[in-house]
Amino acid sequence: GINFFTPNEFSQQLAYMNRPSGYEIQPHVHNAVQREVQFTKEVLFIKSGKVRVDFYDDEKNYLESRILVSGDVILLAFGGHGFEMIDDSEIIEVKQGPYVGEADKTRFEPISTDQIKIKE
Repeated sequence: GINFFTPNEFSQQLAYMNRPSGYEIQPHVHNAVQREVQFTKEVLFIKSGKVRVDFYDDEKNYLESRILVSGDVILLAFGGHGFEMIDDSEIIEVKQGPYVGEADKTRFEPISTDQIKIKE
């Protein structure tokens, strides 16, 4: 079946599908539905490499870090985030548009490396 990781009210939806051979999804189009999006949500696919992602709350306070490797998928729904490429990495990013350049984000100073707490 299909299992959604996100609640219905999220403006970006992420689900996992596991379907048997021969299963068909009926052809369809998506209807024009007016939506209001206030915050950008991103989905990242780690195509190759190894990446450390640092998570921050909405007030820019550091929370924890995780290591992502080839094949991992992550939804960045709330709070702040920063990245360090541990190995050469290829990442595919999916997010809502339209993109408005630097007005789309507020940059801030990262934590120092001695403060990093990697959660397994």
